[in-house]
Amino acid sequence: MASYYNENTVLWLDGKIQKASETKTDLYGQSLHYGYAVFEGIRSYRTASGETKIFKPVEHYDRLKRSAEALNMPYNYTTQQLIEATYEILKKNNLQDAYIRPVVYGPANMSFNPNTESFTVIQAWEMAPFLGEKLLKVMTSSFQRPNPKGFKIEAKASGHYVNSILASQEAKGKGFDEALLTDMNGFIAEAPGANMFFEKDGRLFTPATGNILPGITRATVLEICAELDIPVEEGQYTPNQLKQADSAFFCGTAAEVIGWSSIDDYTFPKPWASTLGRKVQEAYMDKVKEKQNQLETI
Repeated sequence: MASYYNENTVLWLDGKIQKASETKTDLYGQSLHYGYAVFEGIRSYRTASGETKIFKPVEHYDRLKRSAEALNMPYNYTTQQLIEATYEILKKNNLQDAYIRPVVYGPANMSFNPNTESFTVIQAWEMAPFLGEKLLKVMTSSFQRPNPKGFKIEAKASGHYVNSILASQEAKGKGFDEALLTDMNGFIAEAPGANMFFEKDGRLFTPATGNILPGITRATVLEICAELDIPVEEGQYTPNQLKQADSAFFCGTAAEVIGWSSIDDYTFPKPWASTLGRKVQEAYMDKVKEKQNQLETI
């Protein structure tokens, strides 16, 4: 079992620094019983200058606010307040390369009625790349992404991730490293916790928004492609099209940029070292660790 905190770990809970081991949550709330909460996944890095910097904190906390508003949850803090609180947590826990998890959740409420208040917590811990660092064996999941007409699909809502857990567990139970989900129409969508790109004939392709969570790392990859003059197309693609690709990769805050070795029984023919994905991977790590003018300074 992973250990995310020890007796000295502190977190930020509604403006107060508290020991993680001493905090409590209500067992009679919509968040626990129904998954009615929103969260973000954010990373900080030790940069080339030695400073600790959070990557794209404004984008992440602005999305947290949008997610809460999409679910009609009260939201109590400005983006700047939460950024400052996050840096405080990193300092007090002596963290630089860290994964940061803010969560907005509700009080005791066993009905389906709206909450009139909410709580916000910020936690941080050391975490290696979520999907590891080796090329991934990926499986097309039997699970589909939720119907956008049934959920606020653009919100990073806790309850949505039951779908993610089931898909990931299915893949790992069959000997794969991760799953790839399709949408309700059978087009490729995303991983349980990351977006995806594939390469074909010197171009990158990625599923269009509408049935995916429009990731901040995905947006960063698109920025990198513009900087490197890598052509990218967004659209609807079938699993059969993917199985004719030269290479593929996942991208996400937790996963960063990680390549695939195969999808189902199809092995990608292009060596990872010569792929567009590898170029993006290198540029991404340069961006989060070295291009200081694009990061929020401590």
